[in-house]
Parts: sequence; C-alpha cells; structure tokens
Amino acid sequence: MKRQTRREFLKTAAIGAAALSTIGFPRVSRGAGKLTLALWDHWVKPANKVVVDIINEWGKANKVEVQVDFFPTIGDKLSLTGAAEARAEAGHDIITLWQWDAVAHKDKLEPLNDIAEAVQKRLGPYTDNSKYLAFQGGNWIAVPSAIGSHTYPIATRMDLWKKHAAIDVVDIFPPDVKKRSKAKVDAWDWKMFLEGTKKVHAAGFPVAMPISNCNDANQWLFPLLLSYGAAAMSYRGDIIIESDATLEALEYCKEIVKYMPTDIYGWDDAGNNRFIISGKGSAIHNPPSAWAVAKRDNLEVAAQIWHHDMPRGPKGRFRGSLLFNWGIWKFTKNKSAAKDLLLHLSIKEQQWKLITASEGYDVPQLPSLYNHPIWNEIGPPKGGQYNYMIRGDERLIVPGWPAPPELAQQIFSRWLLPTMVGKVTSAGIAPKEAMKWAAKELEAYKRR
Repeated sequence: MKRQTRREFLKTAAIGAAALSTIGFPRVSRGAGKLTLALWDHWVKPANKVVVDIINEWGKANKVEVQVDFFPTIGDKLSLTGAAEARAEAGHDIITLWQWDAVAHKDKLEPLNDIAEAVQKRLGPYTDNSKYLAFQGGNWIAVPSAIGSHTYPIATRMDLWKKHAAIDVVDIFPPDVKKRSKAKVDAWDWKMFLEGTKKVHAAGFPVAMPISNCNDANQWLFPLLLSYGAAAMSYRGDIIIESDATLEALEYCKEIVKYMPTDIYGWDDAGNNRFIISGKGSAIHNPPSAWAVAKRDNLEVAAQIWHHDMPRGPKGRFRGSLLFNWGIWKFTKNKSAAKDLLLHLSIKEQQWKLITASEGYDVPQLPSLYNHPIWNEIGPPKGGQYNYMIRGDERLIVPGWPAPPELAQQIFSRWLLPTMVGKVTSAGIAPKEAMKWAAKELEAYKRR
C-alpha cells in the first residue's frame, strides 16, 4: 500500500493548506513540544506496540516528544483516570474515552469538529451509532476510534447447530453478503433461534447468555427488546418501558432461559466466553474475543465458531456495541500537536494497521473501512469473522439507546434490563410488576 501523508490526505479531502485557516485547523510547527497520551490497554497485546510505533514515528517526524501510558478497563481504571483528570484539570493531553466517558466529560473536552469533518470528507461519514456518543450539542466532543470498539454478534458452534438443530448458519450468513438469500436471512428470527436452542440443549450443548450485572447481559437484552419494539426511554427522555412490546419480550425471555445453564445469573463478562471455550456451549453473544482465546486454548472449538447476525424480531434486527473515542482536554496546552496526531491516527493507512494488529477485533466507526481483508482471511474457520462487520439489515446500537445519552448511561451502568429480566425469569415476579419496578427506577434516574 502506498504510504499516504497527512498533507496528501488533506489535499484529497479538498481542504488543502489554503482551507486550513477556514476551518480553524492548526498545523504543527517543528519542535512542537511534548504530548502525553492515556490509551486503552488492548487485550490483543501486539496492538499496543503497533499504536506506539505509529505515534513515535509521527513524533519523530514532527519533533514532538511523546509519552504513551496504557490503562485497562478492568477495575474501571481507564474511566477512573479520565474522571480524575477531568476533576483536577490536569493530566494527559489525549485521553481514550470508553463508551460513556465522552458524554460524562463533555464540558471538559475540546471540540474536534475540524478533525471529524476532515476525516469524513476523505473517508465518508461516521456511523450514526458513533455520533450518539461523540457528537453532543452540535459539536464533535471526541473522535471515534477503531481501537477497542467492538460489536456483539452471535458466535455459533456451526457444527453443533447443523448436526442437532438442522440450522446451517454458514449457509444463512456466508462470507460474502452478495451470496445471502433474503428468504433465509428473513427466516432467522427469535422464534427460529428458540427452536434451535431447544434442540441443541436437548443434545447437551446449551446456548448461554448472561442475565447479570455485566456488560454482556446488556449487549443481548437491549437488542432483543428493541427488536420487539420496546425500549426503556424515548430519545426525549419519556419513560416507555411499560408496554405490550416489553411484555412480549419478557415472555420470550421466560421461555428461552429454560434451555440455558442456571448459573447465567451470576456470570461476569467472561462467563459466556469460558462456557463456549470449554466445548459445552453451542452459541453466545460476543465479539471474537472468545474465539481468540479458543484459538489458543481449544483450537477444535475455535475452528467451529461462526460469527453472524442477530435474530430478527417483529420490529427489526439490532446488534449491541461498545465504543471507544479519543478526546483532547480543554486544559491541554499543546492542542495543535494533539489535533495533528489524532488526525494522523484517523487516516486510512493508520487505521488499517491498527485493525490488522487487533486481529480484526477492533471495529472501525467508518463504514468505508469495512472492506479491510482481515475479516475474510483470519481463521480458523476462514470467513468466520466476515459477518462480525454489519453486512445486512442489523441496526448497530449502544445499549440504552434511544434515551438521551446522560440517562442511557444510567440505564446501562445500573443494570436496569438485566435486573428486570432476572426478576421475571429467576425470581418469579410477574412481568407487569417487573415493568412497574423498572419505570420507578427510570423516574429516579431522571431526578438525579
């Protein structure tokens, strides 16, 4: 691939040097001081080295001293770092913002419209899903990042479902969207999923999704409810959880949990991963992290995992996601260099390298980059991650959507849906009573 310089990138985007002053985009002067970055500690460790190499190369070319510190999401260390720096108005110049962090600190973040506009003129629009978090009050308060961003498709043991449920997920979701049969894809709904679940359970290989206080529980329950036309709140903040659509979705949950392990109520985010890697499970909702560990620890299982679209409900097909963004603090002294570096990290050449380094785990928030070959080539099985990208009619959402982001954050982090569903499926509380409880919780969120 021909190396694309920052200048070539801006020229192609039709905002060359003469236009920089028009959009207020600063240029880095030689010997432009120092920059510090707080980045997410990637679970695919080689990805950390690649991003550091890119940053160091940029720093050397621009005579900027750079320092990179990595923080894990385990124990909320990344979010806690951002919160501490926002409060103290001191710390790193560039900060990685996990899911809701940009919304939480939007008043402390430098508007990045110039970078976002430059990127989109060259590479096309960011996803609507990314705008939900990064575009607030008419401004891009952060730049969507591929690093760490991921989605939650179904990861199916294709051998077990074909043998015991007579459902061939590779045939329904081949590694080429042009070869899909609309009739077969349309037939893949929650009813079909339930019927298949019954059969693989009877064969001794249950499906398993957590109903507990963890991210993975949110990532399948929100898409399920939305596909039935249910939601906790409207985009205006109206409480709409008490509805016939929610009731229908809860009745579905009551049925499907009969064919899942009983310990799903105590699982953390690694519970479903461990379950399918062990060889006992036949399907989970998860990014390719479970597959990656299986490739290391149980290759026989990894070779049978096929990632693909969520089931369709009466109101469509939805998939959950967890997003990362890059931000620059308003108190940063070296904003010119910080913006130039974020633009450099956002161009196609760098994003291409970063996606490759993550073995396809990182999802670009620019659909124009979905054609990266990694998802076709990586395996085994070859093509098993092709549908990890949204290829069909799924709508990608952040759990909590369409509520206003400040309220969606509480809906997500206070585990409203997993708790409501758990009351119905485990505690035996009537669905209507569980919905009333959820509505009261939502009223409390609005008062906070």
